[in-house]
Amino acid sequence: MGLFNKLLHAGEGRKLKLVESIVPEVAAFEPEMERRSDEELRAMTGEFRGRLDHAADKDERLEMLDDMLPEAFAVVREAAKRTLGQRHFDVQIMGGAALHFGWVAEMKTGEGKTLVATLPLYLNALAGYGCHLVTVNDYLARRDAEWMGQIYRFLGLDVGVVIPQVDDPEAKRAAYRADITYGPNLLALMGMTYLWNHPGADAPTAEARTQHPDFMSGIAGAAAVMSALLHRARTGEGQCIDAAQVEAGAGLLGPYYLDYFVNGRDP
Repeated sequence: MGLFNKLLHAGEGRKLKLVESIVPEVAAFEPEMERRSDEELRAMTGEFRGRLDHAADKDERLEMLDDMLPEAFAVVREAAKRTLGQRHFDVQIMGGAALHFGWVAEMKTGEGKTLVATLPLYLNALAGYGCHLVTVNDYLARRDAEWMGQIYRFLGLDVGVVIPQVDDPEAKRAAYRADITYGPNLLALMGMTYLWNHPGADAPTAEARTQHPDFMSGIAGAAAVMSALLHRARTGEGQCIDAAQVEAGAGLLGPYYLDYFVNGRDP
Protein backbone atom coordinates (compact mmCIF):
# COMPACT_ATOMS: atom_id res chain seq x y z
CA MET A 1 0.00 0.00 0.00
CA GLY A 2 1.43 3.38 -1.03
CA LEU A 3 1.92 6.33 1.27
CA PHE A 4 -1.19 8.14 0.04
CA ASN A 5 -3.39 5.07 0.55
CA LYS A 6 -2.03 4.58 4.04
CA LEU A 7 -2.85 8.19 4.87
CA LEU A 8 -6.27 7.97 3.27
CA HIS A 9 -7.36 4.99 5.34
CA ALA A 10 -5.80 6.09 8.61
CA GLY A 11 -7.57 7.70 11.55
CA GLU A 12 -6.72 11.20 12.65
CA GLY A 13 -4.06 10.12 15.16
CA ARG A 14 -2.56 7.77 12.63
CA LYS A 15 -2.50 10.53 10.03
CA LEU A 16 -0.68 12.85 12.38
CA LYS A 17 1.98 10.21 13.04
CA LEU A 18 2.39 9.52 9.35
CA VAL A 19 2.75 13.22 8.55
CA GLU A 20 5.29 13.50 11.37
CA SER A 21 7.23 10.63 9.79
CA ILE A 22 7.71 12.73 6.65
CA VAL A 23 9.72 15.35 8.57
CA PRO A 24 12.91 13.25 8.93
CA GLU A 25 12.61 12.15 5.31
CA VAL A 26 12.69 15.80 4.23
CA ALA A 27 15.53 16.52 6.65
CA ALA A 28 17.57 13.67 5.18
CA PHE A 29 17.71 15.54 1.86
CA GLU A 30 18.68 18.86 3.45
CA PRO A 31 22.49 18.39 3.49
CA GLU A 32 22.45 17.45 -0.18
CA MET A 33 20.40 20.51 -1.10
CA GLU A 34 22.63 22.78 0.96
CA ARG A 35 25.66 21.61 -1.02
CA ARG A 36 24.06 22.42 -4.36
CA SER A 37 24.81 25.69 -6.12
CA ASP A 38 21.94 27.98 -7.07
CA GLU A 39 22.01 26.60 -10.59
CA GLU A 40 22.06 23.01 -9.38
CA LEU A 41 19.19 23.64 -6.99
CA ARG A 42 17.18 25.32 -9.74
CA ALA A 43 17.89 22.37 -12.03
CA MET A 44 15.96 20.10 -9.66
CA THR A 45 12.73 21.46 -11.13
CA GLY A 46 13.69 20.16 -14.55
CA GLU A 47 14.80 16.87 -13.04
CA PHE A 48 11.49 16.41 -11.25
CA ARG A 49 9.54 17.19 -14.41
CA GLY A 50 11.73 14.80 -16.34
CA ARG A 51 10.74 12.00 -13.98
CA LEU A 52 7.07 12.90 -14.35
CA ASP A 53 7.38 12.79 -18.13
CA HIS A 54 7.86 9.03 -17.86
CA ALA A 55 4.41 8.61 -16.30
CA ALA A 56 2.01 6.60 -18.43
CA ASP A 57 -0.97 8.87 -17.73
CA LYS A 58 -2.19 11.73 -15.58
CA ASP A 59 -3.14 9.50 -12.64
CA GLU A 60 0.33 7.97 -12.51
CA ARG A 61 1.87 11.43 -12.78
CA LEU A 62 -0.08 12.62 -9.77
CA GLU A 63 0.76 9.48 -7.80
CA MET A 64 4.44 10.07 -8.48
CA LEU A 65 4.17 13.39 -6.67
CA ASP A 66 3.64 11.49 -3.42
CA ASP A 67 6.97 9.72 -3.82
CA MET A 68 8.71 12.96 -4.76
CA LEU A 69 7.32 14.88 -1.78
CA PRO A 70 10.27 14.63 0.67
CA GLU A 71 12.87 15.61 -1.92
CA ALA A 72 10.74 18.38 -3.43
CA PHE A 73 9.95 19.82 0.01
CA ALA A 74 13.68 19.83 0.78
CA VAL A 75 14.29 21.80 -2.42
CA VAL A 76 11.68 24.40 -1.44
CA ARG A 77 13.04 24.63 2.09
CA GLU A 78 16.53 25.38 0.77
CA ALA A 79 15.22 27.83 -1.82
CA ALA A 80 13.32 29.69 0.91
CA LYS A 81 16.51 29.97 2.95
CA ARG A 82 18.39 31.46 0.01
CA THR A 83 15.69 33.85 -1.21
CA LEU A 84 13.80 34.86 1.93
CA GLY A 85 16.21 33.94 4.70
CA GLN A 86 13.49 31.69 6.13
CA ARG A 87 13.63 27.97 6.80
CA HIS A 88 10.42 25.96 7.01
CA PHE A 89 9.94 24.62 10.53
CA ASP A 90 9.11 20.95 10.97
CA VAL A 91 5.48 21.76 11.78
CA GLN A 92 5.28 23.68 8.50
CA ILE A 93 6.60 20.63 6.67
CA MET A 94 3.80 18.65 8.30
CA GLY A 95 1.23 21.26 7.31
CA GLY A 96 2.45 21.23 3.72
CA ALA A 97 2.21 17.45 3.57
CA ALA A 98 -1.31 17.50 5.01
CA LEU A 99 -2.41 19.94 2.34
CA HIS A 100 -0.83 17.87 -0.41
CA PHE A 101 -2.79 14.83 0.75
CA GLY A 102 -6.03 16.79 0.56
CA TRP A 103 -6.81 17.55 4.19
CA VAL A 104 -7.88 20.72 5.93
CA ALA A 105 -4.82 21.98 7.81
CA GLU A 106 -5.86 24.34 10.56
CA MET A 107 -3.24 26.96 11.38
CA LYS A 108 -3.74 30.08 13.43
CA THR A 109 -2.51 33.55 12.59
CA GLY A 110 1.26 33.77 12.96
CA GLU A 111 1.97 30.08 12.43
CA GLY A 112 3.25 30.60 8.91
CA LYS A 113 0.43 29.65 6.53
CA THR A 114 1.93 31.78 3.77
CA LEU A 115 5.24 29.92 3.84
CA VAL A 116 3.57 26.53 4.32
CA ALA A 117 1.70 26.97 1.05
CA THR A 118 4.93 27.12 -0.96
CA LEU A 119 5.59 23.43 -0.29
CA PRO A 120 2.50 21.79 -1.82
CA LEU A 121 2.16 24.51 -4.45
CA TYR A 122 5.65 23.86 -5.80
CA LEU A 123 5.23 20.09 -5.66
CA ASN A 124 1.89 20.04 -7.45
CA ALA A 125 2.91 22.68 -9.98
CA LEU A 126 5.50 20.21 -11.25
CA ALA A 127 2.69 18.09 -12.71
CA GLY A 128 1.84 20.89 -15.14
CA TYR A 129 -1.87 21.21 -14.40
CA GLY A 130 -1.68 24.59 -12.68
CA CYS A 131 -1.94 25.44 -8.98
CA HIS A 132 -4.00 28.24 -7.49
CA LEU A 133 -3.95 29.91 -4.10
CA VAL A 134 -6.96 31.90 -2.97
CA THR A 135 -6.44 34.89 -0.69
CA VAL A 136 -9.02 36.99 1.13
CA ASN A 137 -8.27 40.25 -0.69
CA ASP A 138 -6.34 41.87 -3.52
CA TYR A 139 -3.57 43.14 -1.26
CA LEU A 140 -2.67 39.67 -0.01
CA ALA A 141 -2.80 38.24 -3.53
CA ARG A 142 -0.29 40.79 -4.79
CA ARG A 143 1.85 40.65 -1.66
CA ASP A 144 2.08 36.87 -1.45
CA ALA A 145 2.65 36.41 -5.18
CA GLU A 146 5.59 38.80 -5.00
CA TRP A 147 6.89 37.65 -1.62
CA MET A 148 6.56 33.87 -2.03
CA GLY A 149 7.09 34.27 -5.76
CA GLN A 150 10.77 34.75 -5.04
CA ILE A 151 10.93 31.06 -4.15
CA TYR A 152 9.02 29.86 -7.19
CA ARG A 153 10.92 32.06 -9.66
CA PHE A 154 14.23 31.04 -8.12
CA LEU A 155 13.24 27.45 -8.89
CA GLY A 156 12.18 28.28 -12.44
CA LEU A 157 8.40 28.43 -12.08
CA ASP A 158 6.07 31.14 -13.39
CA VAL A 159 3.81 33.03 -10.99
CA GLY A 160 0.61 34.86 -11.95
CA VAL A 161 -1.75 37.20 -10.12
CA VAL A 162 -5.43 37.62 -10.94
CA ILE A 163 -7.28 40.59 -9.43
CA PRO A 164 -10.64 42.09 -10.46
CA GLN A 165 -9.08 45.47 -11.33
CA VAL A 166 -7.17 43.96 -14.24
CA ASP A 167 -9.52 43.91 -17.24
CA ASP A 168 -6.99 42.90 -19.89
CA PRO A 169 -8.09 39.42 -21.08
CA GLU A 170 -4.62 38.53 -22.33
CA ALA A 171 -3.04 39.50 -19.01
CA LYS A 172 -5.54 37.30 -17.19
CA ARG A 173 -4.93 34.39 -19.55
CA ALA A 174 -1.20 34.72 -18.95
CA ALA A 175 -1.78 34.69 -15.19
CA TYR A 176 -4.01 31.61 -15.44
CA ARG A 177 -1.41 29.82 -17.56
CA ALA A 178 1.29 30.37 -14.95
CA ASP A 179 2.55 27.42 -12.95
CA ILE A 180 1.14 29.03 -9.80
CA THR A 181 -1.63 31.64 -9.69
CA TYR A 182 -2.59 33.84 -6.75
CA GLY A 183 -5.86 35.73 -6.52
CA PRO A 184 -8.65 36.92 -4.21
CA ASN A 185 -11.86 34.88 -4.25
CA LEU A 186 -10.26 33.10 -7.18
CA LEU A 187 -12.83 30.33 -7.35
CA ALA A 188 -15.74 32.63 -8.09
CA LEU A 189 -13.66 35.03 -10.20
CA MET A 190 -12.22 32.35 -12.45
CA GLY A 191 -15.48 30.44 -12.70
CA MET A 192 -17.34 33.57 -13.72
CA THR A 193 -14.66 34.53 -16.23
CA TYR A 194 -15.01 31.13 -17.85
CA LEU A 195 -18.79 31.40 -18.02
CA TRP A 196 -18.60 34.89 -19.51
CA ASN A 197 -16.26 33.69 -22.24
CA HIS A 198 -17.97 30.32 -22.80
CA PRO A 199 -21.72 30.76 -22.23
CA GLY A 200 -23.58 27.48 -21.87
CA ALA A 201 -20.40 25.42 -21.69
CA ASP A 202 -19.70 22.69 -19.16
CA ALA A 203 -16.81 23.09 -16.75
CA PRO A 204 -13.66 21.67 -18.38
CA THR A 205 -11.48 19.03 -16.82
CA ALA A 206 -7.85 19.46 -15.84
CA GLU A 207 -6.76 18.32 -19.31
CA ALA A 208 -8.66 21.24 -20.84
CA ARG A 209 -6.59 23.84 -19.00
CA THR A 210 -4.61 24.75 -22.08
CA GLN A 211 -7.78 25.17 -24.13
CA HIS A 212 -9.65 27.02 -21.39
CA PRO A 213 -7.06 28.91 -19.34
CA ASP A 214 -9.75 31.16 -17.83
CA PHE A 215 -11.11 28.33 -15.69
CA MET A 216 -9.42 27.03 -12.60
CA SER A 217 -9.25 23.30 -13.13
CA GLY A 218 -5.97 22.56 -11.43
CA ILE A 219 -5.14 22.48 -7.75
CA ALA A 220 -6.32 25.13 -5.34
CA GLY A 221 -5.16 26.18 -1.92
CA ALA A 222 -7.09 28.77 0.02
CA ALA A 223 -5.86 31.04 2.80
CA ALA A 224 -9.38 31.56 4.07
CA VAL A 225 -12.72 29.92 3.42
CA MET A 226 -16.22 31.23 3.06
CA SER A 227 -18.29 30.90 6.21
CA ALA A 228 -20.56 28.09 4.97
CA LEU A 229 -17.65 25.85 3.98
CA LEU A 230 -15.79 26.71 7.16
CA HIS A 231 -18.69 25.54 9.32
CA ARG A 232 -18.85 22.28 7.39
CA ALA A 233 -15.12 21.70 7.49
CA ARG A 234 -14.39 22.31 11.15
CA THR A 235 -14.71 19.38 13.53
CA GLY A 236 -12.75 20.83 16.43
CA GLU A 237 -9.55 22.68 17.27
CA GLY A 238 -6.49 21.44 15.42
CA GLN A 239 -8.20 18.53 13.69
CA CYS A 240 -7.59 17.36 10.13
CA ILE A 241 -10.51 16.01 8.14
CA ASP A 242 -10.68 14.30 4.77
CA ALA A 243 -11.35 16.28 1.64
CA ALA A 244 -14.29 13.97 0.95
CA GLN A 245 -16.10 15.43 3.94
CA VAL A 246 -16.23 18.87 2.34
CA GLU A 247 -16.38 17.76 -1.28
CA ALA A 248 -20.00 18.79 -1.70
CA GLY A 249 -19.17 22.33 -0.61
CA ALA A 250 -16.01 22.53 -2.67
CA GLY A 251 -17.32 21.60 -6.10
CA LEU A 252 -15.85 24.70 -7.71
CA LEU A 253 -12.35 23.51 -6.89
CA GLY A 254 -12.19 21.06 -9.76
CA PRO A 255 -11.03 17.44 -9.74
CA TYR A 256 -7.78 18.02 -7.86
CA TYR A 257 -7.23 20.38 -4.98
CA LEU A 258 -5.06 20.91 -1.96
CA ASP A 259 -7.89 21.92 0.33
CA TYR A 260 -7.91 24.92 2.57
CA PHE A 261 -6.07 26.69 5.29
CA VAL A 262 -8.53 27.38 8.08
CA ASN A 263 -7.78 30.36 10.28
CA GLY A 264 -9.07 28.82 13.51
CA ARG A 265 -11.93 31.31 13.87
CA ASP A 266 -15.03 32.14 11.90
CA PRO A 267 -14.57 35.06 9.50
